Amino acid sequence: MFKLKLPTDPRWANIAEENIGEILTDHAWCEQKAATNAIGLITMLPEYPEIVTELLAIAQEELDHFGQVHEIIKKRGYTFGRTRKDDYVNELVNFIQKGGNRDDLIVDKMLFAAMIEARSCERFKVLTENIKDEELKVFYRELMISEANHYTTFIGFARQLGDEEKVNKRWEEWLEYEAKIIQSYGNKESIHG
Repeated sequence: MFKLKLPTDPRWANIAEENIGEILTDHAWCEQKAATNAIGLITMLPEYPEIVTELLAIAQEELDHFGQVHEIIKKRGYTFGRTRKDDYVNELVNFIQKGGNRDDLIVDKMLFAAMIEARSCERFKVLTENIKDEELKVFYRELMISEANHYTTFIGFARQLGDEEKVNKRWEEWLEYEAKIIQSYGNKESIHG
């Protein structure tokens, strides 16, 4: 569905499961950042009330996910750590086109969001298929579906706001870029690490 060029090695799930407290904290902060990103996009699109409504729903859902992960952390007696730097996301930020016109920037920010949702969905699928923790398998399966819906929404907005042919070409560039950077990840106890 996402056409990601490089799948996550399933052994990453072993790293995640051995460090589940760290993964959960990192995941919680990823959800908070996703909510913040959706709110940032809202500020760029006040003239599109339907898009603002959808982005608001995504922001609320991401905050709800943040709360769910936080509850799991508390229930399991883990310590909720401080926010972490996400090197993967920071490398993606570097690929957002600088300069140009406002519309091109908005489209690229939608593709940036779609890429993060696509990789997060793929990582949640890896967790669902490879960890032993039954509660977390169910939890991550539900989130996988949600992330797939967010990906579809962001790609749809990009195509709605830009020339579809140009957007599809730019998405292919995003996929190529992401394939190059993701090679360095998949060996740390973080969602994108």
